[in-house]
Amino acid sequence: MLAVKRSSNLIQGCMCTQVGQSCSHLLFRQERSTGATGPPPAMPQQDSAPLTGGLCAQGPPNSAYSSNAAPAITQTDSRDKWSKKMDFLLSVIGFAVDLGNVWRFPYICYQNGGGAFLIPYILMAIFGGVPLFYMELALGQFHRTGAISIWKHICPIFKGTGFAICIIALYVSFYYNTIIAWALFYFYSSFTSDLPWTNCNNPWNTENCTNYFVKGNVNWTNYSRSPAEEFYTRNVLEIQNSSGLRNIGGIRWQLTLCLFLIFTIVYFSLWKGVKTSGKVVWVTATLPYVVLLILLIRGATLPGAWRGVVFYLKPKWEKLLETSVWVDAAAQIFFSLGPGFGVLLALSSYNPFTNNCYRDAIVTSLVNCLTSFVSGFVIFTVLGYMAQKRGVNVEDVARDKGPSLLFITYPEAIANMMGSTFFAIIFFMMMITLGLDSTFGGLEAIITAVMDEYPDYLTHRRELLVLGLVVVCFMGSLSTLTNGGAYVVKLLEEFGVGCSIIAVGFLEAIAVSWFYGIRRFSNDIKAMLGYTPGLFWKVCWVAISPAFLAVMSLNLFVSCFFSPPLTLFDYKYPDWSITVGYIIGASSFMWIPVYMVYKLVWTPGSLKQVRNIVIFGSG
Repeated sequence: MLAVKRSSNLIQGCMCTQVGQSCSHLLFRQERSTGATGPPPAMPQQDSAPLTGGLCAQGPPNSAYSSNAAPAITQTDSRDKWSKKMDFLLSVIGFAVDLGNVWRFPYICYQNGGGAFLIPYILMAIFGGVPLFYMELALGQFHRTGAISIWKHICPIFKGTGFAICIIALYVSFYYNTIIAWALFYFYSSFTSDLPWTNCNNPWNTENCTNYFVKGNVNWTNYSRSPAEEFYTRNVLEIQNSSGLRNIGGIRWQLTLCLFLIFTIVYFSLWKGVKTSGKVVWVTATLPYVVLLILLIRGATLPGAWRGVVFYLKPKWEKLLETSVWVDAAAQIFFSLGPGFGVLLALSSYNPFTNNCYRDAIVTSLVNCLTSFVSGFVIFTVLGYMAQKRGVNVEDVARDKGPSLLFITYPEAIANMMGSTFFAIIFFMMMITLGLDSTFGGLEAIITAVMDEYPDYLTHRRELLVLGLVVVCFMGSLSTLTNGGAYVVKLLEEFGVGCSIIAVGFLEAIAVSWFYGIRRFSNDIKAMLGYTPGLFWKVCWVAISPAFLAVMSLNLFVSCFFSPPLTLFDYKYPDWSITVGYIIGASSFMWIPVYMVYKLVWTPGSLKQVRNIVIFGSG
């Protein structure tokens, strides 16, 4: 009781007398001076009248500092904590480094000027991506809560952002895990002396199947298909049994079994919280780097590899004058680092209060960007080899992007290497582990957000919550396991994430920097690290990073009206499907304005009181 009274007096004093100073910082300093360890204790609620002066003079008090609101620091001894610092770092790296680093960055790089693209990429990382990444790590670590309940400490009217994040994460899980299931199908199919996509003598091949790598001249026409392409489309997907989205065909039991195995791994990795997932990432986050190194060495020794490297890095300086190049650089770094998805908030909320989140942000961002860059060499050394074998230019081989690059182009090259079975096995094992890490992060964001929002019901029922979530994700993925499932995957990928998550990131940056206040946020960081962020970070958070996201949002909005028709495997998506895509995108973002209206209508009090409650968290 004496400690509670002492803490209460300190909180009251610091709120009214310490201008711009975080109370939690003073409390932590006092505990540290008495020999106590660990994060500062939660602030007890006060019954005193609203305070004036000091921090209160900056405007209506935020909920984190209010005498009547919930405490800003909600971690208690019962909250899970990372067993080791490396568990957290590997989890963040595993989430950020995903399949997009392997398939998207190399394609975007050569399409936008090769080596010249690195200039806008690095600038966008420095002024946009890394500051947002740092912001989310700091928010999660300070407030110790997930993407939904954190808003009562920052700006309550934006709480709908947390619900939007969870819905977006669900949409991602509906299609992303299916891509991992495809990789698992390939992984199983690779355990043979002759890879099944090596020749045209299989039951699924057609008369159009043409093997580039046979000796002699090959007559390639517009109707020709490689063995790897037919294996992917006609054996893995069986897309020939679907005429499009109106008739997506039946469910592929082989892919269903693969997806079931994937979700089984996910469940037993997440069911006990960071104690289990923190151990699993020691394998899933490190194995891809071992495989990348092996594939890089093998690719560098292939004939024609240098052609691919030159094509990958040869700078086209004139591209820097095109606005689209800078927008693509911004989009690539944003989706690669992953701010706005709620994952960084969730993972960092299990950190010790004084963990150096600044250093974590710099280290993990560097690892992510370097992985993307190195992946380009892994991909383009092989594409150069294929171009030389085919007798064509590298650009003719490098037309594929997205899943096609990973499931058609690269496997075709592997199939014609010495030791093809070994390289196929490790390549698809790498894809599986890259995908699993991102799935762990995405679902943990939902789990942490929901558990922190409803702690009375779910604190001791995590296993059931994870099971229910995994079942929902599995059921939601069934349409992607059909013969036409690839069409559904493409639709969800195009509309389920892009515009919505960028808008969420923009609102988050605005809410923290402009409503919560950059001074308060800086003081929160000082409470954890012992020093305030420099001017560079403050300028980025207040102006540059929001502008970075605003330009991306505007570009995506404009592209909705001027983008070319959506196609996949010569199938043109009908107009009604594009409308469905817009509805999917709006179904997540809509909860932000819906919650704002709900909060404004149902909050009692005068207009001034309502404003203070919904924006600052106190009347």
